[in-house]
Amino acid sequence: MLAIKLLVSACLTLVVAAALASCRSNDALTVYGASSLKQVLPKIEASATYSFAGSEQLAQQIENGAPADLFAAASPKSPKQLAAKGLCEAPAAFASNRLAIIVPSGSKGIESVADLESGPRRRLAIGVAAVPIGSYTREVLANAGAEAVLTRNTVSDEQDAAGIVSKVALGSADAGIAYVTDAKSSDGRVRAVALPASAQPVVTYMACVVVRDGANTTAAKDYLLKLTGPDGQAALKAAGFGPAPSR
Repeated sequence: MLAIKLLVSACLTLVVAAALASCRSNDALTVYGASSLKQVLPKIEASATYSFAGSEQLAQQIENGAPADLFAAASPKSPKQLAAKGLCEAPAAFASNRLAIIVPSGSKGIESVADLESGPRRRLAIGVAAVPIGSYTREVLANAGAEAVLTRNTVSDEQDAAGIVSKVALGSADAGIAYVTDAKSSDGRVRAVALPASAQPVVTYMACVVVRDGANTTAAKDYLLKLTGPDGQAALKAAGFGPAPSR
């Protein structure tokens, strides 16, 4: 009889442990974030699971049923599209950014956009037109009257800002156009060359709580509150991001 009781007790212990493990698994928060946020988001909430890539790529994954709970994008486009399809709640703006030319640390010869318009042809890494950094790049060059940069240089199209930084840092490109925060978080591999302030596009980062079966909605909402609250904003500012634009 004692052996049976011990066996029953052991079985109950295993069942309870499995149930608790399942609860912990369900409570885990999964955040999909634009690659330019890779260095800062884990500082805001270290316990979350993160997946970083281009905003458009992540949005497509969410549309296909990927297990994201919160989506943080480098532009309003994808979060708003997902919200319109009922795949996420109303997006909230949480940060801004600026664009810069990035070059390998220690390199010389490119100190302004004019250096990409004349002189030797360069290998230039930019984002594909469909992703935020690519769209912003074309906008800033148009605003600066420097669209010729894209036709006179050898251009490679990258899927996200991280790909641009990697090409420049490895010397596979002479320069790139990325976010100023990418240069700041590159551990000294690249440096930023300023683009005209008057040409800067309005770069707005937006996040939304994903709507799906099994989503950890409560934790996602808490994360969004932290992201837009004092602690999240302080972490973003320290990483070089600006406040969310007022328009």
